[in-house]
Amino acid sequence: MTTNSNDDSTATPQEPSAQPSASAPHSLDSQQPAGRRRLSNATKVAYAVAIVSSLTAAILSPLGEHLLNRMLEEPTCPGEACEGKNPGRQGCDEDARTFKPATGNPAVLQLRYSEECQAVWAKIEHGGKGDLVTVEVSGGTKRAAEINYGDDQYTPMVHVGDDEFEVSACAVPKAGGAGMYEYYCIHGTEATAWR
Repeated sequence: MTTNSNDDSTATPQEPSAQPSASAPHSLDSQQPAGRRRLSNATKVAYAVAIVSSLTAAILSPLGEHLLNRMLEEPTCPGEACEGKNPGRQGCDEDARTFKPATGNPAVLQLRYSEECQAVWAKIEHGGKGDLVTVEVSGGTKRAAEINYGDDQYTPMVHVGDDEFEVSACAVPKAGGAGMYEYYCIHGTEATAWR
């Protein structure tokens, strides 16, 4: 009996090709970047949160608050709202004028006055650690600040209104400190020659 070699009835069925189709490498690659995409998206979210947090912290910092006030070009606390606040952070130093006696002022004590903020504060430029600088409105409040480092310091503001006022600033050397001056004060009014 002869077998016909062309007879397909006894032929073993062909197994599907083990080689991946043209789309297989793409599907394998697409699975891996998906994981990377998730990591990448998580990283992007983390970066976004970090950037927003940094910007928020910068704006809320004293420097950021000062820069924001400068952009607004208006003090944030005119009048009684300035009482006890930092003049730099409130933008009150933008229009401030100074009274600083040229002689007999070894600690370079000065009064600063912002008409727009209706406030005054005192500043000492040549003090020493532990020295105090004070400012007081006649019939009003008194504020003080201590030099913690360096040789200068300024007080918080005192409200003076937009009428007549009398203020005094004093430099108070720390007992036994390095200060080369004695306790002394200067006085000013709305009519002082503010510069």
